[in-house]
Amino acid sequence: MEMEKEYNAHKVEEKWVEQWKDEMYYFDWNSKKPHFIIDTPPPYPTGTFHIGNTLNWCYIDFIARYRRMKGYEVMFPQGWDCHGLPTEVKVEEKYGIKKNDVPREKFRELCVEFTEGNIEKMRKTMRRVGFSIDWSKEYITMYPEYYRKTQVSFVRMYSRGLIYRGEHPVIHCPRCETTIALAEIEYKSGKTKLNYIKFDEDVIIATTRPELIPACVAVAVHPEDERYRDVVGKTVRVPGTGHEVKVIADEDVDPEYGTGMVMICTFGDRQDVRWWKKHRLELRDVLTRDGRLNEKAGKYAGLSVREAREKILEDMEKEGRLIKQEEVDHNVGVCWRCKTPVEIVPEKQWFVKIEKEKILEAARKVRWVPEHMLSRLESWVESMDWDWVISRQRVFATPIPVWYCRNCGEVVVAKEEWLPVDPTRDKPRESCPNCGGSEFDGEDDVLDTWMDSSITSLAITGWPDDQKEYPTHLRPQGHDIIRTWAFYTILRSIALVGEIPWHEIVINGMVLGEDGRKMSKSLGNVISPEEVIEKYGADALRQWAAIGGIMGTDVIFSWKEVVAASRFQQKFWSILRFGMMHLEGYEPDETHRELLRDADRWILSKLNRLIIEVDRSMEEYNFSNALKAIRSFTWYELADNYIEIVKNRLYSGSDEEKIPAKYTLHRILSALIRLIAPITPFMAEECWQVFSGDGSVHLQRYPEADETLIDEAAEKKGEMIKEIVEAIRRYKHDSGLALNAPMGRIGIFVKESIDTRDIAGAVNAEVEIIEEMPEIQMRIAEVKPKFSIIGPKFRDRAGAVINAVKQMSEAEILKFINEGRVTLSINGEEYELESEWFEFKFEKSISGKNVDVVETSSAVIIIEKR
Repeated sequence: MEMEKEYNAHKVEEKWVEQWKDEMYYFDWNSKKPHFIIDTPPPYPTGTFHIGNTLNWCYIDFIARYRRMKGYEVMFPQGWDCHGLPTEVKVEEKYGIKKNDVPREKFRELCVEFTEGNIEKMRKTMRRVGFSIDWSKEYITMYPEYYRKTQVSFVRMYSRGLIYRGEHPVIHCPRCETTIALAEIEYKSGKTKLNYIKFDEDVIIATTRPELIPACVAVAVHPEDERYRDVVGKTVRVPGTGHEVKVIADEDVDPEYGTGMVMICTFGDRQDVRWWKKHRLELRDVLTRDGRLNEKAGKYAGLSVREAREKILEDMEKEGRLIKQEEVDHNVGVCWRCKTPVEIVPEKQWFVKIEKEKILEAARKVRWVPEHMLSRLESWVESMDWDWVISRQRVFATPIPVWYCRNCGEVVVAKEEWLPVDPTRDKPRESCPNCGGSEFDGEDDVLDTWMDSSITSLAITGWPDDQKEYPTHLRPQGHDIIRTWAFYTILRSIALVGEIPWHEIVINGMVLGEDGRKMSKSLGNVISPEEVIEKYGADALRQWAAIGGIMGTDVIFSWKEVVAASRFQQKFWSILRFGMMHLEGYEPDETHRELLRDADRWILSKLNRLIIEVDRSMEEYNFSNALKAIRSFTWYELADNYIEIVKNRLYSGSDEEKIPAKYTLHRILSALIRLIAPITPFMAEECWQVFSGDGSVHLQRYPEADETLIDEAAEKKGEMIKEIVEAIRRYKHDSGLALNAPMGRIGIFVKESIDTRDIAGAVNAEVEIIEEMPEIQMRIAEVKPKFSIIGPKFRDRAGAVINAVKQMSEAEILKFINEGRVTLSINGEEYELESEWFEFKFEKSISGKNVDVVETSSAVIIIEKR
């Protein structure tokens, strides 16, 4: 194949996107190869496969391609986690409607149509980046064939008592008008006012949420707080509403905060929920589900939370109850989607039981990479106060397969053989098991979307119908969803099949902008993968991902790294182009190893050490080290040194000299193309077709080290040759000679014999090894005064001083140099001179021939002057 001089990434990549067949990556359950199943993240189909997705999927693809080349049957499925609030919000915006403005089924159809369009856009980007996905294993959670599995999981967990319906405080988003899980709360830092409000003369509380005064059910103090010993047990009237509450003692009150008195409201925060349970307090639910105060708030009924805060503070000030205000730092829990501050309200919802110890025990059986990420999960589990609320008041999600008997209120859960069902549309196939009634109301709440995605490891292995293999081998995911996706998946796997979901979990970081901040449109630091591909191609983007591939750490996007990646691809291409010029017609033969010279043995030893290092790095998911090692070897050892050293042998050597160099080049190119294939699949495929043409590079075996070629003695000799050639080339440069200029005879004194053929060719000189170091005579060839020093110092006497030094004998000048100063008598006056005021040029000679001497760490190089 004729090779163009310039590597055209776009042309190459677009060609292989068109030519690669999906079947190349299909997983075969019947394969005799060892299986490697990856539980890949199902992204939310926003329509944009962003740079953070790209980083994560690059890591997955590196692993998948590497494992295939190592002889594994790899499953790399692609899923889409479709359900949920974000899509509903987008559909409402697109059509200018609310979810209840159209029939439920129609709204769902609009969501499905919108999502399908987004999935297609994201598929296109994923193919363009070169991900080796098994598209035959694609799953889409909004389709009945998938959400049937979710419903089966609900039915089975309900039958085992792991799912229940109950009334309990839950996190509620007033804007989205739905419950959300604890894991879906984000926290926004800011400033707020701490308000000191007098209930009566003895009771002054400090609160940041005066709007919840109507929900106050108790005032609490620390039992050891001496200030309030006489107040505990007292009844106080709550201002604004007139109802009375007791002052109680509890160890969780912080006596240092505010006045040391806190009001307990139902519910201001999670601590209020704990106190409410512990002390069995009254429930005063004063909030409506759209974020307003209800009739229990008296005259404040109908006001929004913000309006109520302002009005209550105004009233407290008028009544002389607002003692003072302080500005304090404050973290507000907000909805992960719309960023509206969330509230805690009591509601009847569906819950999954959290069995903390079982989850922690299972999590500790999994290998975490990096290991410290396990502590994030442990901290989350240990901090959980209540069970996972799984019901949502939305439309576009998996229906909860439950009906309620209109006659007796019995909860009727669907049988597995009825699934999938939509209770808002379908009816139970049997009468009420309690009263025999036939009239039912279907559950119109839907399931949390994490109920869909937390069974991905089960779904891809055939559960619940024909589970073929379990646990899976690997879960790759971001550290931002440890408390959701990782946590929920472990919970559900233990609950449903009593197994851990995967043997390993690999955690990647987030992508930050070039300014080191989180990417944000408002900051103008967002980079899209399409933008990078348009400028430099997908392989350059993938190299950026690999260079930043330190697991668990956030990665700063860097155009500089992308440009460096592009340049490396050109260098790799140029090396291949050079190699193929000399390998044309060459047939590798293992007998050619007998002809290897020192430089060949050196680079082959380094190559096989590289193979070991890269293989180990890929096994350990250290993609950064793998790529850096490949780049360093390719650019410096191969291109800058080996090729420059053997170039003359390849161009001008005899057949016997060329053959070992060709053998060496062939082995290096074969290994390097395969080593880098998981990281730069397009370039590797193009290079492999030029080099071999024998099938796809991605169906080849990953290089294995030939330890018989690892030779410390050869490496030592090779490093000596490299140093000698570098030193002579530096000498040429410093002497103003062209690098290919012929030189006089060169003698090299070394302690052990080395091959001089490649040295001679690389420096264009006759080279021989000197067995004994000859005696080198030195004479002073020139004494040059430093006029910038001597002129100002001696003025009109400078000439006489300079002449006096030049008339000194060679022995006297050598003494002057060694001692650093001399005293001379000039025209009857004595002058003390310093050697640093002069430059002394020496000439070296051996047996009367002028020479230059260059030293390296292991050799003395004697260059005869022409």
